[in-house]
Amino acid sequence: MHTEPVDPRPPVPAKPELRPLAKGPVLGIAGIVAVAHLAFSPLGGYWIDEVYLLAIGKYHLDWGYVDQPPLAPLIAAAMDWIAPGYLPVLRLPAVLATAALVVLTALLAREFGGDRRAQVLAAGAGATGLWTAIVGHFVTPYVFEPALWLLLTWVLVRWIRLRAQGQGADRLLLLLGAVIGVTMQTKFQVAILSVTLLICVLVFGPRDILRRPMFWGGMGIAALIALPTLSWQAVNGWPQLKMGSIVADESDVWSGGRGSTALTLLVFSGVAGTALLVVGLVRLLTARELREYRFLAVAFLVLYAFFVATAGRPYYLIGLYGVLIAAGVVGFQLRREHRRPRWTWLAWPVYAASFALAGYLLTLSPKIAPSSGMTAESAAAQTSAAYAALPPDRQQHTAIIGESYVMAAMIEVGDRHKTLPEVYSPHRGYGFFSPPTDEIDSVLYVGVHGEPTELRKYCTDLRKVSGSETPNPEPEGLTTPVKTEIWLCSGRQGSWAEIWPQIKHLL
Repeated sequence: MHTEPVDPRPPVPAKPELRPLAKGPVLGIAGIVAVAHLAFSPLGGYWIDEVYLLAIGKYHLDWGYVDQPPLAPLIAAAMDWIAPGYLPVLRLPAVLATAALVVLTALLAREFGGDRRAQVLAAGAGATGLWTAIVGHFVTPYVFEPALWLLLTWVLVRWIRLRAQGQGADRLLLLLGAVIGVTMQTKFQVAILSVTLLICVLVFGPRDILRRPMFWGGMGIAALIALPTLSWQAVNGWPQLKMGSIVADESDVWSGGRGSTALTLLVFSGVAGTALLVVGLVRLLTARELREYRFLAVAFLVLYAFFVATAGRPYYLIGLYGVLIAAGVVGFQLRREHRRPRWTWLAWPVYAASFALAGYLLTLSPKIAPSSGMTAESAAAQTSAAYAALPPDRQQHTAIIGESYVMAAMIEVGDRHKTLPEVYSPHRGYGFFSPPTDEIDSVLYVGVHGEPTELRKYCTDLRKVSGSETPNPEPEGLTTPVKTEIWLCSGRQGSWAEIWPQIKHLL
């Protein structure tokens, strides 16, 4: 009797089945997140990066800037044009991006075969990220970027699933290019992500994506969308490349150094998110049914090591949390389906703690938002008072210089009635704007760190004309009162074309 040989290897698991979308619960969670952030959006003042984006978008709109692309400043300026000075409208796009992050995390779980319960759990974890809870309603590039990164990974995961099921999906690769291009206009870290993903695909697959004409068409779309801001960088000597060392130098202040960055790059995903992230990472690296998605886990590990080594910001990986959380939550679903529900009761206290901690951090956002303990209105009011005290003939030849880009931005944004002359700063992005004209013989220098020694040799007279302590707008807030000092530098020595390159700086 003839018998067929038996293959001792276990069968390869079936490709993920696309389950029904848990539309109501997922949109409900995203809606709760949006409403919560909208409720807190009128409170507090501008966040430091938020006021900077608004100022450069409103008064210095360009194809690019030293430290970022132009899309976020353009959005901020557009929303302020719709409702000048009204924070809820200004912050609406950020709130929508945060809600989209929740939905995309659930959609990724669905792509991995997640049922309705898994999708809801993924959405819950995506909704309770710690960094997102604090800044999810601030108009900044790092609020828009995570949703764009998640959209990018969703397109890749969906393309792989449809390809495995024999369905034509190459048009998704054109969308992939468009997402990369738009993200390049938002934050340049996507270039590092894209290169890392490309290398990981070459090593771990699926390599046939690189043989698809639509893929290269998508990359052409990405290059076309990114061309304006890349051209600006090229014309201005690629200043963005210098920002890496600036971020590293600021690491101790902003994130506590590399050790703290190594921790926060993970735990910013939240209580439930951190647990699911670790489980998802292991599954993507080891599960046979997820072999074609393994490159995503390796890319996460490579980027994690890179950002720790270079002392990057602790929020740089938030855009990859969702894909790992999705893989993790589907792993628990498989245990449940195979009747191994041990420890599933832990989900209740873990998610309760996750929502409680995220909610608490959200309540802190109005207290940390006022930039350096002051508001834009107070900075502009103090500067206006000092300017008004000058003789009329002196006012015509006096400009304002902010000690930092934040101070300059606060003065510009706070001066709603335009009582002040042009505002400048030698710091970071402002330093690359046009310097004062030679009609300007005097400047009012506004800062918080004492005498502007870098200006002393360029003026015949330097004296303090105003100094006041700005009270903390939230008595129990996290910021502390600061003493704003205004110095009058008069009798300019040399032309501004000579002075500006000497005082311009990035750090």
